[in-house]
Amino acid sequence: MSPISSHHRFRDPRSTKYDFLTSVLVRCPGCEKVAQVGTAPDPTGGHDQGLFAPRRLICRSCGTAKEWSRGCVALHRDPCEPATDPYFDVRLWLQTETRHGWVWAYNLEHLDLIRRFVQASLREGIPWHDHGRKMTVVARLPAWMQQAKNRDEVLRAIARIHASLLRT
Repeated sequence: MSPISSHHRFRDPRSTKYDFLTSVLVRCPGCEKVAQVGTAPDPTGGHDQGLFAPRRLICRSCGTAKEWSRGCVALHRDPCEPATDPYFDVRLWLQTETRHGWVWAYNLEHLDLIRRFVQASLREGIPWHDHGRKMTVVARLPAWMQQAKNRDEVLRAIARIHASLLRT
């Protein structure tokens, strides 16, 4: 029996979707090109970098700039609709539709985590007896994305998402 290479093995790093909200790539509401939602300096001088930290949407193509602070955060989304960022409700840039549903990510780090999980033939989850984070990004992926029979389709979708950044 040959050992499985690290390329085919995936260990859940226990990342949650909150870990990827520091920088989110979105479709600019002004020009439809790539824009970024990132943490903004806190006007009160605080150093909050959590979920409710002030955010700023900036588009380098058209100059659109919007501020968000202390409003509502909408993390829940309809799996049959395109994904949006939780602060400005603007469509995410890193997404594409497949025949099963949407593949989306907040940023390239998030997309890479999904790609590594999908392409792995051996996926090591969190042990049942571990009391740490259980609802990680990969644990919450839709069942169709976790099935080996859909691996090629999901990886092609991820490649299309990567290609969309090159076209900008």
